[in-house]
Amino acid sequence: MTNEARVPTRMGDGTFARLTRSEIRADLVAGSEAAVKRAKVPPLTDVELDHLLDIYASAARFTGVDVGDEIILSCDGTGMKTHASRIQDLQSYEQWMGADLLELCVGDYSLKVVRTILSYEAQYMHDALLCTVAPLQYGVMPNLGLYSKPDGPCDNWNELLPLGKIAEARAAQEEAVEMAVLDMVRLADSQYEAGADAIDWDTTGASGDPEFLAALRATAIIREKYPDLGVQLGMAGEFVLGMHGQLEWEGVRLAGLWPKEQLLLAQQAGATMFGPVVNVNTGKSCAWNIARAIALVKPCMEVATIPVHMNAGMGVGAVPMFVHAPADAVSRAAKSCVDLLHVDGL
Repeated sequence: MTNEARVPTRMGDGTFARLTRSEIRADLVAGSEAAVKRAKVPPLTDVELDHLLDIYASAARFTGVDVGDEIILSCDGTGMKTHASRIQDLQSYEQWMGADLLELCVGDYSLKVVRTILSYEAQYMHDALLCTVAPLQYGVMPNLGLYSKPDGPCDNWNELLPLGKIAEARAAQEEAVEMAVLDMVRLADSQYEAGADAIDWDTTGASGDPEFLAALRATAIIREKYPDLGVQLGMAGEFVLGMHGQLEWEGVRLAGLWPKEQLLLAQQAGATMFGPVVNVNTGKSCAWNIARAIALVKPCMEVATIPVHMNAGMGVGAVPMFVHAPADAVSRAAKSCVDLLHVDGL
């Protein structure tokens, strides 16, 4: 009996592991089953599992899609990645790295911070547009938590909930939603006047269902005011946490929604691009993580009427949770999303 050869692969934290082809396939099956168990989505087919196996059992240093299958690359935070100016960063991403969509933002990246410098950011957007060619959006994280004490005026629901003050916590979150929606619309007003091509709500839902509600409400208002302004809605996780638990959008309860249901509401609100997220389990292999991610997002692609740009970066989309993600893992995750999901972008 001959020993099965081991091939180099990655774990969810980026470390190298050497697994046999059989072990990688077992991880792929387990990842698919994990998605089925939690989200009640259909499992990946044998054909899909075999295709993923060919990608993740390859010893190649780098892989890529077939010629003609290239897709759009949209990058968040492209204005703060190097030690150059933000405009020079945008130019680098456009001309050197080949990004198809650029994003201007500030280092803190939180809505509540940006609201204090709207005029400055509008001027910067105006100047950046004169120096770039690719579509340029303005990005922020809704980051609803900053609206709670000690950073904001609302009572801190994370302190109230452990005390059993459920009604008070919910009221504080609802108050924060109203403030955030106003700030999001004001931001869009200023950036639209500056000429921005789109607004990006990045990591939406990090504070749970209240934050998702704020993004949906703001998106609907903005799209009605500015039909030609794009709104990208990217999620913070595959599952909307029920921090409030009773909030709804058009009769749909927000707590507990998985990617397909998130997409449907984003479309209904008027978003022009949706970014599903599947978080990485650092203790599992990248093969396990990609199978789970593909299974969770696949239902999105069956109902999407707007472009879907899978989040594939540090700690999401089967990309290892590591500051400088290894290219072998990133390229495999990207190819898998293109080949199996047929996403519009990454």
